[in-house]
Amino acid sequence: MKREDNKSQCPINFTVEILGDTWSLLIVRDMLALGKKTFGEFLDSKERIGPSVLTERLVHLERKGIIFKEPSLTDKRKFNYSLTEKGLELIPIVYEIAVWGSKNSPNPEAPEVWFQSLKHGKEKVINLWYEAVRSGSSFFNGPNSVVKMLEL
Repeated sequence: MKREDNKSQCPINFTVEILGDTWSLLIVRDMLALGKKTFGEFLDSKERIGPSVLTERLVHLERKGIIFKEPSLTDKRKFNYSLTEKGLELIPIVYEIAVWGSKNSPNPEAPEVWFQSLKHGKEKVINLWYEAVRSGSSFFNGPNSVVKMLEL
């Protein structure tokens, strides 16, 4: 059984206990960057998360207040996942992790528009990212995506 309390009250420890495993941060990435919302869409990720691990991580993120789930409007047997306000506050963190990885990975893989977006300034991109996700889009996808707002 997993412990529900934190090992310490250190702010970094608190964050790591929520997002410190590989899968939780990649689920958040998929929601923010690609607009993924369903179990099947998360399963389709390139990193190939298994269904039982995905279920466990979605429950964990929901319990921690990062995401919430609601029944699909088109199929009541399925659920859609969305970020809470607390989850949206991860946008600057995901941005900084992606920037760091883009600079330090020997072979960073990302759409060219990601690298082009870095020329627009951190504050502008992060603000547009909030706007995009709140409107139902994401960084790369949707009618109000960051990519479209930056005209990349």
